[in-house]
Amino acid sequence: MKELSAQVRWEQRTQRPLLALAVAFAVAYAVPIVDNDAPPAVAVACTAVEWTVWGSFAADYLVRLLLVRRRREFVRTHWMDLCAVILPILQPLRLLRLVATLTLVGRRARMASQIRLTTYVGGAVIGLLMFGSLAVLSVERESPNGNIKTLGDAVWWSFTTMTTVGYGDHAPTTGMGRILAVGLMLSGIALLGVVTANIAAWFISRFEKDDVEERRQTAAIEALTEEVRALRAEVAALSGVRATVRHPAPGVAGEHAR
Repeated sequence: MKELSAQVRWEQRTQRPLLALAVAFAVAYAVPIVDNDAPPAVAVACTAVEWTVWGSFAADYLVRLLLVRRRREFVRTHWMDLCAVILPILQPLRLLRLVATLTLVGRRARMASQIRLTTYVGGAVIGLLMFGSLAVLSVERESPNGNIKTLGDAVWWSFTTMTTVGYGDHAPTTGMGRILAVGLMLSGIALLGVVTANIAAWFISRFEKDDVEERRQTAAIEALTEEVRALRAEVAALSGVRATVRHPAPGVAGEHAR
């Protein structure tokens, strides 16, 4: 139990620093793509920041693994975290570091009880739009047959892809670009489903609250009705007793006269 408390304390203390590192990763990932003519030193520095952020998340996973008692169960229940840590080592691609970092940030964000579902979905939409646009721009910009050459084109393509509209004016031509398109489409469908389910659940909860309030009011009215009936019965009984006392029966009056 103490080890579990230590894990919880560690996760609470590292929540904000890891989110700050994630923001640093986003900046380091975006700068070389947006500024294609940046000096080599800038690209090297951004790459170093990306690996530093990934290393921080990897260290966070190892620390959490050491703080728990049942480590096999932790690995089994946090297998996505483990895959996100291992993938960039097997293939040091910037896109894999992006996927790994986003996965780890999402997993840690879901552990925070103060983050509501709506906030998480909104952050996921913004993150997918931003990183999807940057990722497709990085792989499609140099394609001879590609038509996604600017950041504006990439953002427009990401938005139409996530919403599954697909006007067709911009489309990826490389294999990696098409893989990104599939990921964005699936993510968009999933997020739309979450939003729809969340709205439906909100309406259902409101209807249930209204039903509960209506049932409570009905029960209160029925209880008051029963009390009124009981009071009427008591009043009628008391009125009958008083009438008997004031006007005794004839036989009783004759006995009193004797």
